[in-house]
Amino acid sequence: MSLKARIIGTGSYVPAHVLTNQDLEKMVETSDEWIVSRTGMKERRIARSDEFTSDIGYEAAVRAMEKAGIEASSIDLILVATITPDYAFPSTACLIQSKLKATKAAAMDIQAACTGYIYCIAMAKSFIESGLFKNVLIIASEKLSSIIDYKDRNTCVLFGDGASACIVSSDTSKTGFVIRDVCLGSDGDQAQLITLPAGGSRMPASQESVESGMHYLKMEGKDVFKHAVRRMEASSKECLDKAGLTEKDLSWLVPHQANIRIIEAIAKRFEISMERVFMTIEKYGNTSASSIGIALDELLQQKEIAFGDNLLLTAFGAGLTWGSSILTKEKGHD
Repeated sequence: MSLKARIIGTGSYVPAHVLTNQDLEKMVETSDEWIVSRTGMKERRIARSDEFTSDIGYEAAVRAMEKAGIEASSIDLILVATITPDYAFPSTACLIQSKLKATKAAAMDIQAACTGYIYCIAMAKSFIESGLFKNVLIIASEKLSSIIDYKDRNTCVLFGDGASACIVSSDTSKTGFVIRDVCLGSDGDQAQLITLPAGGSRMPASQESVESGMHYLKMEGKDVFKHAVRRMEASSKECLDKAGLTEKDLSWLVPHQANIRIIEAIAKRFEISMERVFMTIEKYGNTSASSIGIALDELLQQKEIAFGDNLLLTAFGAGLTWGSSILTKEKGHD
């Protein structure tokens, strides 16, 4: 019998501190009405100065492991999706591996920006179904507040901090969500649309790079919007076709929480009612790689998902990168 990768537990964590639109009104020239109407965001979470990507990722991981009923000693691989690692190296995955005491696990970071969670799902599915590993821990963790310029009103209203995690396993005895299909894509020709200019080998840190704000996220919002809608729609349709499903077969759409207008445009193109689109954007803003995982975890906590129900995850991010995945709830069996 061929192996099937399934998600058997999810978890998420957001920092305690809330940054509201009213708070932002005191920091930059903006308004609650402007932010809500254009983004759908009312507040976002901000990590403490002594709370890092590995810390919040660890918290999400512990929750996912508890729900999956799995010990750290049973984890074969840890994948961490992030654009805000604690360090360039060592990897954030290795730092979390140490915190978890997952001594048998390999560990590495994945960088696909906001699409990172879905890229990790694709990798975990491949590792599991090839028979190489039995249990993969996926963590998506971001401290975006560390790279946001809170004087730039075009970007500072959009982003927040948070982490999500899931256990992908070959264990068929546990009820979970079978990863039916994953579709990924990229377009490096548009790399300049969302960047962090300094800090890499092209522009190492210097007094000049710091003073000119090159260590903050830069984004061409209007161009990003156009690409996001088109790419997420195309990869979602490709994923449905591969799985032999139609839009009517979907119980829930769980999109990347980037902007309410992007989400509404995707739902409209798929003729999915907004009641079947799960959103956390109002509470957390855009938490990059972790946004889909946080939304998925909260969906599973708040809604009853029946056996056979299909969930569509779809995301888009810097790179450009994009991806979609279909999950189907399946009962565990001996």
